[in-house]
Amino acid sequence: MPYTINKTDGATVTTITDGTIDNTTSLTLFGKSYSGWGELLQENLIKLLEHSASTSAPTAPLEGELWYDKTASQLKVYDGTSFKPTGGSRAQSSAPTAPSAGDLWLDTDDDQLYVYSGTQSAFQLVGPVYTKGQTLSGWKIETVTASSVNKVIASMFVGNVRVAILSKEAFTPDANTPDASTAIKTNGFATVASGITLNSSLSASFSGNSSQASAVDVSGNTNTSATVIAGGNFLRADAADTTTGALTIDADAGLIVGDEQELSITASSGDVTVAQTRQDKNLSFTINDGGTTKIPLAFTGTTGNITLTGNTTITGNLTITGSYDKSSVDVSTYVDAFIGVNEGNASDVDGGLIVEKASGEARIFWDTSESFWSAGVTGSFSQVIRLADATDDGGANHSKVLKASSAGGLTMDSVTLVAVGSDITSSTSASTKTVPSIGQVQKSLKLWGGSVISDDSSNSIAGNRYVETSAPTSGQGSNGDLWFVREA
Repeated sequence: MPYTINKTDGATVTTITDGTIDNTTSLTLFGKSYSGWGELLQENLIKLLEHSASTSAPTAPLEGELWYDKTASQLKVYDGTSFKPTGGSRAQSSAPTAPSAGDLWLDTDDDQLYVYSGTQSAFQLVGPVYTKGQTLSGWKIETVTASSVNKVIASMFVGNVRVAILSKEAFTPDANTPDASTAIKTNGFATVASGITLNSSLSASFSGNSSQASAVDVSGNTNTSATVIAGGNFLRADAADTTTGALTIDADAGLIVGDEQELSITASSGDVTVAQTRQDKNLSFTINDGGTTKIPLAFTGTTGNITLTGNTTITGNLTITGSYDKSSVDVSTYVDAFIGVNEGNASDVDGGLIVEKASGEARIFWDTSESFWSAGVTGSFSQVIRLADATDDGGANHSKVLKASSAGGLTMDSVTLVAVGSDITSSTSASTKTVPSIGQVQKSLKLWGGSVISDDSSNSIAGNRYVETSAPTSGQGSNGDLWFVREA
């Protein structure tokens, strides 16, 4: 009687006639009373044990049949169409070929585990994220202690160095966690803040752009600590602002002001320059005098002139190299004993004092070409006499100014007196120091003694005073008479 062979789901595989064999499947099936059935039975059992291990797949597989691919060193299962890897893990240096979804592969070169997703037709890294050569890199969940209380943290490693710690709370780690050789307290994390704490021993810092960090919130000005400054306490670059602290520009380029950078304050080798850089524009310094704006100092850009308005006090020397124009009639006083002019001039020029008048000017000045002082009014100037120019001997030094000698004497070749002095009318006439005329002398002699002596032209008046133009001759006069000889 024939055998009917069914699968697990009830489907018929084949029908075997008595005394025959069937090769419909990978196994050899035999009918009733087949003479060589024992050997075939044993071979079938071996095939089942080795999952038909071969370099080629079974020729008549059934769905769900296992086959060990000796070429790939991998167990595969028949899915009704082809043999697929069973999903077991493989440890090798290169990715397995013909993988199935869910297959695992351990890369023995990098010590990394991959899984085959099937949908992306590639192995996806499971972990770790770093290769064997890169050493520990990435996040690692750790438990440390603070005052013997466990704290769960996430540590960020790069090249086996802990760069940052992410924590939900702030704490001070114990000295021996995670262990004595890698204690975080002595390796850049003396304290851990709530949030992200960077390794202080690496001088680590955040770098990049942040929408919050790039836009400072200036709504408040209360500082939360000495090192955390409120946004409202930063100086604005886009609006007028005020600072209560000193502003220091620690660069020689200094300060630049104006929409065209007209004003600059710069430094060079310790020297400071205040500059109005726009062509032909003025530079002014103003003050508020009782609510009125005044300009005590102004520089004219087109000429370079300087205007001072108001009283000016100069402590030190005043040097003027150009002309001096004084429109005020006020008198200026100086404490100095001398006033210097023409200082530093390479050539000798006339110089002195000018007094302006409505009808001209009066000058006293040093005449460089003549080497003497001159004085005068409106272009008519003459020498100012010096003591050295005067003499007491007019006879020996003609055309010189006369002066009395130390003895009070004066020498002249001749003197012409015209209408000098006044008449002497009596002995009681007032005395005068005016030079007398000859007539005065004659009349004075006639008045001597209180009476007038008439000139008899004969010198015959005895006992009297005689005033004649010639000397007396023998026999003229008497004893006691006075005789004066006058000029004719």
